[in-house]
Amino acid sequence: MLDQGTNKELPNIPAKRYFTIGEVGELCAVKPHVLRYWEQEFDQLKPVKRRGNRRYYQRHDVLLVRQIRALLYEQGYTIGGARQMLNGEASQDDISRSHQIIKQLKSELEEILLVLKT
Repeated sequence: MLDQGTNKELPNIPAKRYFTIGEVGELCAVKPHVLRYWEQEFDQLKPVKRRGNRRYYQRHDVLLVRQIRALLYEQGYTIGGARQMLNGEASQDDISRSHQIIKQLKSELEEILLVLKT
């Protein structure tokens, strides 16, 4: 899920049941208009709406916003890529690219080992 190390600079989430959009913005270092946009892009992000269409986020929503923020801002994913990561879908290109990188690292490490042995 979310690596706590990726959000070290973010404040701790207080023990509250509901958070306003402004509070979530401060807790996640994201502006309210960005949160409203992410609600449209990520199906998982559904804050409770009450009187006057006011949004109230729960703790799991705040954690999800932090995860989305980490994927987009820290790991460099696009909106579509972050959506796939949250849905647990990895494309075949991503998988083959990962295998390619692992093979390359393995061969480089084997070369370094040979140099060190001689």
